[in-house]
Amino acid sequence: MSQWIGPSQIVLPIMQCLLFAGTAAAGDFVEDKIEKSFQVVPGGRLKVDADKGSIEIRTAASNAIDVAIDRKVKTKDRGLAEEILKDFEIAFEQDDRGVEITAKYKNDERRRDEDRNRLQVHFTITIPQAYNVDLRTSGGGISVADVEGEVRSQTSGGGLRFGKINGPVWGRTSGGGIKLEEAQGNVDVQTSGGSITIGSVDGEVEAKTSGGSIHIVRSKGSVAARTSGGSITVEEVMGQIMAKTSGASIKAYISRQPEGDCILETSGGSVTVHLVEEIAVDVDARTSGGHVSTDFPVSMVVQGKVSKNRLRGTINGGGPLLKLHTSGGSVHLRKK
Repeated sequence: MSQWIGPSQIVLPIMQCLLFAGTAAAGDFVEDKIEKSFQVVPGGRLKVDADKGSIEIRTAASNAIDVAIDRKVKTKDRGLAEEILKDFEIAFEQDDRGVEITAKYKNDERRRDEDRNRLQVHFTITIPQAYNVDLRTSGGGISVADVEGEVRSQTSGGGLRFGKINGPVWGRTSGGGIKLEEAQGNVDVQTSGGSITIGSVDGEVEAKTSGGSIHIVRSKGSVAARTSGGSITVEEVMGQIMAKTSGASIKAYISRQPEGDCILETSGGSVTVHLVEEIAVDVDARTSGGHVSTDFPVSMVVQGKVSKNRLRGTINGGGPLLKLHTSGGSVHLRKK
């Protein structure tokens, strides 16, 4: 059964933490630190829901969750600092499923944005190696070390960084880049303001950004990549691929026979696709600003005269559609 630690229950633990860590003034800042520890069973879930603060997840070979919350207020006025800290309520809840941490501003309209902007918060949380995390913050970056479990994260004001994740990854940010070292599951990430870099993925990949490039090292499943402001590079994909950009080139290597159509389109660069020699596809390659070249013998489908900027036909007898379109560069089909 869930056991909520309400405001009346949490005052004493937090006060004990503050007495332990102390409240100190350092130059133009007043600082405090909250520390708390929970005994847990591996395989549970940590949930963090914060109105502000960066979140750093570490792992250790233990059955505990250790929480350290560092808060700094940019002011020399200790009284004002205490009011701002009091306005930012932190609560903890533990049940059979895991641990939940909430950090919310009170519904106090008297507190000015200027005062709230003085506050800096950083969560450092150490969890067991085998654990799931669900993290949300409205004002900071999120980083997750190597974890055996599902990772979900969302922020409105920072980047997302993931280590080696033995599980699926879901991430959203409105204001930063995304970097994932490795995942043993499906990956679904989106950002409105940065580039996306993804290592090896044992699953499907969906990556979307409005303001940067996308680079994927390897995906055993399908890839769906879309950007409005950068290039797309997929070093190896073993399933079908959909890649679209409005602002640069696309490069991809398809290492296995795709089961479905593959579409690569750009308005502002070239399209280069490397294929294994035995792949069988129907080709539709077209450009308005360059030429089409191929290393493969293609059984042509010709309507009218042969054009250097259009190629339609089949490779190795045909198969799923391989559509390669650009308005601002050349199209190249290469043997790997």
